[in-house]
Amino acid sequence: MLNTAVLVLNRHYHPVHVTSVRRAFSLLYQGVARAIDEQYRLYEFADWAELSAADHDSIKTIDRRIRVPRVLVLSAYEHLPRGRVRFSRLNIYARDHDTCQYCGLQLPRGELNLDHVVPRAQGGKTSWENVVCSCVECNLLKGGRTPEEAGMKLLRKPARPRWTPLFRGAIRRVTYREWLPFITLADASYWNVELKAE
Repeated sequence: MLNTAVLVLNRHYHPVHVTSVRRAFSLLYQGVARAIDEQYRLYEFADWAELSAADHDSIKTIDRRIRVPRVLVLSAYEHLPRGRVRFSRLNIYARDHDTCQYCGLQLPRGELNLDHVVPRAQGGKTSWENVVCSCVECNLLKGGRTPEEAGMKLLRKPARPRWTPLFRGAIRRVTYREWLPFITLADASYWNVELKAE
């Protein structure tokens, strides 16, 4: 349990890191971060430790069980990490969810290929915007043609992913439902839209 994942947000509720439960408790105890619950209430360590651990992941201490926080908000840190998602086979698979972008079949990574949407022979570049996951069958069917020439359709247009801790931490999917409001675009916009003063 101590090595499972916790999403860390900066003080503006932007995801900046994925850490372990062990490190999350350390940050919480030191007062560097606060835990956030399903109703978006923030808790210092002492208050968090008093919450019921029933129906939640928890760790046992000498005298009680403490609920595991799945999302922490850093108290003072407001920056977003610099850096970009590295253009690599692993990150392309992560971006495409290990799914053939032509037929939609999800496969183990060992059974996937990378395909140039516009073939290199036709001037296609090896870039985020032109490389997608494909199964062997679709890759062979498409051959050295564009999807249009092969009568195939992409599930979605390939694009450079925005940086997220999911790519940095090599985690391919959202692990905990508590993370969803902070990492899905629609829900994250709720937290990050500038409010107008009246």
